[in-house]
Amino acid sequence: MTHFWMVGTDTDVGKTFCTVLMMRTLQLQKQRKVTVFKPVQTGQIYVNGEASYYDTSMYKRFSLIPLELHDLNSYSFKTPASPHLAARLENAHIDCQKLQHTLQELTTRYEQIICEGAGGLFVPLNEQLDCLIDVIQASSWPVVLVTKTGLGTINHTMLSFEALISRGIQVKGIMFNSYTDCEMENDNIATILRMTAIHTKELPYAIVPKVAGEEAIPTISLAESSLIKEMTR
Repeated sequence: MTHFWMVGTDTDVGKTFCTVLMMRTLQLQKQRKVTVFKPVQTGQIYVNGEASYYDTSMYKRFSLIPLELHDLNSYSFKTPASPHLAARLENAHIDCQKLQHTLQELTTRYEQIICEGAGGLFVPLNEQLDCLIDVIQASSWPVVLVTKTGLGTINHTMLSFEALISRGIQVKGIMFNSYTDCEMENDNIATILRMTAIHTKELPYAIVPKVAGEEAIPTISLAESSLIKEMTR
């Protein structure tokens, strides 16, 4: 069973939204014991007066099976900033070796783990400048790349894709988020698939429509996408 990372071309591309969709789809497809793990999250929020974090709150809210809360995250910091800075502000240190140990421990209890990154690939995690891509590489897990469909996405996607393959990290596929079905978006998607195919076979992908809010998550189905067929075969 393949454990894998969900990583974004940048912050705010919809990684958590797409991670939740992937989680629900895989839970439903094979009735698997699937969990999500967010190694590092930043930016404390308040919901009905209670302190929380957006990412893990979304997992709990939309999971189709009960989740073990202590398995969802290792490091949480209040300031919405790069992890290395958010940790420094709380006199804390993100230990990348500890993250690797946690990943390995989780594999003994779950059939499939979806590990959501923080920010982009080169976001620094600590003062030693260990970056997210270093943790991904050390894990030897493949990646699903989350990107947007609008202006600028070709450059951002290809930079991230090239960085991953240069490290020997397998890219399992792409999720194109916030799709509105216009000519530019369709061309962007087609161009990215052609450009990535120069380096590897044509990548499986899923297209996620732009929606008004999180409440639409249960209405979105990715089951017929080539990406989900690849992830569940």
